[in-house]
Amino acid sequence: MIKIIETKRLYLREMNTDDFEALYAVLADEEIMKHYPYVFDEKRVMDWIERNMKRYERDGFGLWAVCLKSNDEMIGDCGLTLQNIEGEMLPEIGYHIRRDCQRKGYAKEAAAAVRDWAFENTDYHSLYSYCKYTNEASYKTAEAIGMHFEKEYPDEANGFTHVSVINKDET
Repeated sequence: MIKIIETKRLYLREMNTDDFEALYAVLADEEIMKHYPYVFDEKRVMDWIERNMKRYERDGFGLWAVCLKSNDEMIGDCGLTLQNIEGEMLPEIGYHIRRDCQRKGYAKEAAAAVRDWAFENTDYHSLYSYCKYTNEASYKTAEAIGMHFEKEYPDEANGFTHVSVINKDET
């Protein structure tokens, strides 16, 4: 196992099919996914893992497993992906943390580390985070790592999508 990023309490590593149960506990949780277009079933969770494994090979990044240093337990995912944001493929920091581990600063800690990693290891000048406009917890996490509101736009999946951004020179 290769650690991509380490923080005070966490490490991020490439996820693999052995992470299915831990990731299923996050993505199949109705409360966590209430702002997402759907709650994941077993096939969608496995597809998620496989899609990220392909991203690692193709892009050199993706959503990584977020693990606690204290016990090596995977508690979610966080990383960088290329996402269609109002018709443009843009680098997005995404995160999902298991419900019992929320409100402990793990998403902020992981997302800030991904932000720093992306600015140091890619040529991207700006990084984005996007979510359904009602997902206040998600955009508050983005703001906590220095992002600011860029825009909201109507879309089929979210009704309105809230977009936050941070530029390299703002860090």
